[in-house]
Amino acid sequence: MKLLTYRHGQRTEIGALLPGGRDLLRLEAASAAHGGRPDPCFASMLAFLRGDTGARERAQHLLGWASASRPEGLILSVGDVERLAPVPVPESIREFMNFEQHVINCARRFGMPPWRQKVDRFIERRFGREHTLAYQSSRPWYERPVYYKGNRFSVVGPDAEVQIPHYTKVFDYELEFGIFLSRGGRNIPREHAHEHIGGYVVFNDFSAREIQGREMGGRLGPAKGKDFDTGNAMGPMLVTPDEIPDPYALTMAARINGEQVSLGNSRDMRFRFDEVIAYVSQAETLHPGEFFGSGTCSGAAGVGCGVEHGRFLQPGDLIELEVEHLGVLRNRVVAAPADARATPILQPQQPVWS
Repeated sequence: MKLLTYRHGQRTEIGALLPGGRDLLRLEAASAAHGGRPDPCFASMLAFLRGDTGARERAQHLLGWASASRPEGLILSVGDVERLAPVPVPESIREFMNFEQHVINCARRFGMPPWRQKVDRFIERRFGREHTLAYQSSRPWYERPVYYKGNRFSVVGPDAEVQIPHYTKVFDYELEFGIFLSRGGRNIPREHAHEHIGGYVVFNDFSAREIQGREMGGRLGPAKGKDFDTGNAMGPMLVTPDEIPDPYALTMAARINGEQVSLGNSRDMRFRFDEVIAYVSQAETLHPGEFFGSGTCSGAAGVGCGVEHGRFLQPGDLIELEVEHLGVLRNRVVAAPADARATPILQPQQPVWS
């Protein structure tokens, strides 16, 4: 199924797309009409996720009933609602770095002057990646999934405006997708970890790059390089696992103002979501509604974000991320409000992304 959280009039509801994708079924209202009382699993997307496979089965049954009978008042046109993030406030956000090329590119961009980057690329072409400084400095990444925890209150959905923080001049996108858990657990075996995935979404992890680079030089972070209002865009819908033939064979692309700037494939993930779930759950209880981001999909060409190809976002830009089977996440980038403080919080002596 493909599910939306949306605002219709004064109400925020969840709905499931009917075949064709132009109409949606109001799940809570449909459950009341069909079963005599509203199903609590359809009160919100978090409630739906907590309902796990049972909620999915009941929603699928309602979809079949509504597709056949077209009940009055229970079906809305997608164009008549305001789409929100599928889970407006996740239980948590964990953001991973699961694509090797992005790790190597960042090791060079953030840790080497331009001349050293060129030398390191030559060494890779001539002798292999394992002989490069970028590889050697990234050795801990190859040992285990690494992640930071994002701000779960800064989530926006499709078509929402994303504000550039007043303190950055280097604003970037990241081509990603991610999962929401629908089942909790502790010490989850890898062979059963996929059973805990309740749905997939496209994810754009916006970044203030020069701030991020300086913060992480302090051996902690990122902090204000990632944490700002509207910094995490998710959508356009939550897609349940049965809709995805293979989550590790998805074509992923990014466009700025209609021009393709990034292209990759989820097959390049070194650590897949089953490994990630098993790793994080060691001695730690996970909960339905938690979100895990894939990290930037750079692809073989290494162009998963602006820091990797030198093009950053400006006010007025339309950034679109498209992931096969998951849809297109569109957001317009806007300048900080006029009343924002004009004084930067950090003034790097030189660009750390060059």
